[in-house]
Parts: sequence; C-alpha cells; structure tokens
Amino acid sequence: MNHALPAALVFVVTANASAQVGAQANSNNPAFPVKTVRWIAPVLAGGAGDLIARAVAPKLSEIWGQQVIIDNRPGSGGTTGMGVAARMPADGYTLVLGVSSFVVMAPGVYPKLAYDPVRDFAPITQILSAPLVLVAHPSLPAKNVRELIALARAKPDAISYASPGNGSAAHLTTEMFRSMSGTRMLHVPYRGAPPIYLDLVAGQISIYMGTVPAALPLIKAGRLKALATTGPARARVLPDVPTVSESGLTGYEVATWYGMLVPAGTPAPFISRIHADVTRVIRLPDVQERFASEGGDVVASTPEEFGAFIVRELAKWAKVAKDAGVKVD
Repeated sequence: MNHALPAALVFVVTANASAQVGAQANSNNPAFPVKTVRWIAPVLAGGAGDLIARAVAPKLSEIWGQQVIIDNRPGSGGTTGMGVAARMPADGYTLVLGVSSFVVMAPGVYPKLAYDPVRDFAPITQILSAPLVLVAHPSLPAKNVRELIALARAKPDAISYASPGNGSAAHLTTEMFRSMSGTRMLHVPYRGAPPIYLDLVAGQISIYMGTVPAALPLIKAGRLKALATTGPARARVLPDVPTVSESGLTGYEVATWYGMLVPAGTPAPFISRIHADVTRVIRLPDVQERFASEGGDVVASTPEEFGAFIVRELAKWAKVAKDAGVKVD
C-alpha cells in the first residue's frame, strides 16, 4: 500500500501545521521559558539595583518553573555590563536590568560606548522610580531650597557638592539643579558614595544628592538634614520633607529608575510574556512593600511607554551634560 500523500494534500497539512505553530508562537503564552534565564545586572551585588532584581527573580522562577539567575556585571558606572548584555543572543533568555544612570545618562557623557540604549535593547517595563534626597551638613546656613539658592548666588563656589564621580547621576542631577537655579557651586568628585557620607557628616562637604535608603538613617539620627526630595511628590518615607519643585525651583524633577530590557531582536511573543509576568510580580503587595522601603514606587509601564520614556530621558540628560560640559573619556 502506498502511504504517500498527494502533493497538494502534503502542502495543505504542512501549511495548517505551520499556521498552528505560528499561532501558538505568537500567542501571549508561548512555550517559554524551557531553560534557565540569565538576568544581567550591571551593578554591584548588594546595591539598590541588585536588591530590586533579587526581589523579582525568585517569583519569576516560580511562575516560569525555570531558574532566573542574577549575573552581576559591574564596572565603569554600569556601562561594562550593558556592553556585555548588548552582545547576548536575542532569544528571550537574557534579561537586562536597566538603571537610569547608564541607560539614559551615560550616553550623554561617554563619547564611546559599547552599546546604544535604543538600537541594542528592547524595553520591557519600567519597574521602579525613586526620588533622590538633597542632604546637607547641619551647619549649612540654609534650611530649605530657597535659602540654599540664595546662599549659592550670594557666594559663588562657596558651596561644595559631592558626587561619586564625573558623569555620575549625582553629578548630573546637581548640575541640572545648578543650571536651573542660576547658581555656581564647587563639584567635588569621589570614588563611590561611602566616603561622601563620611565627609558630609564631618562637614567637609556642603550638600549631596543621595539615594533615600542610604541617607535616611543619617537624617533620622540628626547627622544630616534633608532640604528636599527630587520627585514629583513627597517621598512616603520622608513626608515632612518638601520636593525641590515645591520649594522654589519649579519644574525640577529627577528620579533614579530601574527597568527591564532585553537584547534587541527578541521575539515579540517572548517580550509580551516577560512583560505580563514581570508586571504581575512587581504589583504583588509584598514586592511593593519591599520597594517602598527603598523609597520608590512601582511603575509597571508597557514596552511602548517605557521606550518613549527612555527616548525623552536621553534627550533631557544629553542637554544637561552638554550645557555643563560634562565628558568622561
């Protein structure tokens, strides 16, 4: 007996099978993942970004039934890890932790980067947005932003501000403050945040734009005073501290944000699946409570919203860096 199918029937069966496979692959629930997923975090283990990834990864592992491994790749302000991530296969098995400082700030200050945040990555979602806090030594004769601006205008370069290095987030955010307020202040770069707090508490430095979790214990102990926070609304953990915008510098708004990206070219069904599951995780009450302790708020934007946000932020920080003449070789 001849079991061969007529050529026309073979074509129909094959086409139907292909259509079924295509429909399944293009659904919002693709057969993904089927192996371990790597989440590249271009930050030091134990830092804020790392803690955020480690709050999300175990819950993704539970949903997917596959291990999600955090791969810390710090160096050069996060740009080293981003360069590594940009070269990874676009197969859905590499996630990337995006942080504002090296996704939208670094391109404006590093003339040569091993990655382009728009060309080399596809956005998944903005996970968290957290304000900074403008802190000062208690001896500084300014109790708020208005008084700080008046003091800086009266005594150009007499007020010193610290940053963890040229081109860092604290550097650019303070330069933006200085530009918008029409003041001159002295930039003192350090190698990281810990020595900044030592000198700030000792009165060797006037002000610093720091993260809320790092500064909060010193504020509560009275060793530093909080002049303002930088978000659009008051920080929940510092409800008595006004924002910079409501304190006299209208329109000033800055946040450190964290998001998830994947290598460009990752199949759309995988992006949809990752987005659905990540936003599901970050909306969980226990995850939101953990993020709130970091002084931040969950965003859970769509890929389209996050992509448009990145483009706007790139333009914003490129202008700040250009106006301030900030470049890092």
